[in-house]
Amino acid sequence: MPRLARLTPDTAVGASRDLLAELASRHGPLGDMVSTMAHSPAVLGGYLQLSRAMGRAKLDRGTSERISIAIQVLQGCRLCLDAHVSAARARGVDEEEIERARSGTSADPAIAAIIALALQIYRAPTSITDEQVIALREHGFSDRTIADVVGVVALNVLTGAFNLLAGLTPESGTDV
Repeated sequence: MPRLARLTPDTAVGASRDLLAELASRHGPLGDMVSTMAHSPAVLGGYLQLSRAMGRAKLDRGTSERISIAIQVLQGCRLCLDAHVSAARARGVDEEEIERARSGTSADPAIAAIIALALQIYRAPTSITDEQVIALREHGFSDRTIADVVGVVALNVLTGAFNLLAGLTPESGTDV
């Protein structure tokens, strides 16, 4: 059961009202997470900006979705996990690779290495080594792509933690 109420452009105030009205006019009906995030215009605005920015990332979307799956398994947000599994399928990631992502790996050594980096950023960023970064470059990842992993992790921490706080679940929510 949700712990925080959904807001609409009619029930939100100030900057949140403006953000929700703009979103509704551009995208139609608002999802539960965005509508609930509107309690904090800072959180909603930050989420929207980071989400837009990560849409311009160089990291392949299929790989990004696998990273998101691995992070959400650890974080425990079923709403996010379900959304990222669906997005991975839409990107052509097969069921075996989705299952591997749930376990924090991939059959592709390069993707396994970048998922491992993402999980390390999530769990223990101080343990990242120069050798790991060199290995990622040897797999063909640019510094920009490697840096994008931090953004993917940060976006997942933000959305997952928010949904868990707000009590949004696949049963209570319509989307992320």
